[in-house]
Amino acid sequence: MNREERQTRTASSKFETRESGEDLYIEGYFSVFNSVYEMWDGATESVDPHAFDNTINGDIRCLINHNSSLVLGRTKSGTLELKIDNYGLWGRVKINPNDQDAVNLYERVKRGDVDQCSFGFEIISEETEWNEDDSIHWTLTEVRLFEVSVVTFPAYEDTSVSARQKDFEEMRQRRKEARAQKMREELTKKLKGDAQNGAQDPYASQKDN
Repeated sequence: MNREERQTRTASSKFETRESGEDLYIEGYFSVFNSVYEMWDGATESVDPHAFDNTINGDIRCLINHNSSLVLGRTKSGTLELKIDNYGLWGRVKINPNDQDAVNLYERVKRGDVDQCSFGFEIISEETEWNEDDSIHWTLTEVRLFEVSVVTFPAYEDTSVSARQKDFEEMRQRRKEARAQKMREELTKKLKGDAQNGAQDPYASQKDN
């Protein structure tokens, strides 16, 4: 898999709104650890609890639908708070009352019209597990986090997953070719062994008599 390709994933959790005095917040889990996401038929993925350990203190933005021109908050400015707990990557963004896009999103989340969250990242390391039926499971063990987003639709529909699926198909084809080659080698070895055993002493059966 191309480690330089930025990707997005949607968490299987919902965002909520909260009021504290005059301040408005949107909060929830951007990623849920060890939750199995089905990327497509035969391919799943999960996030290791330590995947964000080396990136959580970076300068992270909170966006609307991964749109870099619609910034809700930022860790550097203190308007976005991120933390890791046993459940996942939790975040809370403070809504700017002078930003109409942010206020509109707050109201949509409050009504339940928008309730999903996502994160944008690059894969640093991952573990790959193949099953006997050629299905695959990836565990993201370390990622470089760039941004988190409040989203309208799941991120698994984007082009980064299409690229990952293409990579998966190539890997599966190589596995099939490797198995076929191994079977050919084993068959050739067996045929050679049978031929050698048969040619050792063609009169062996007569001598026994």
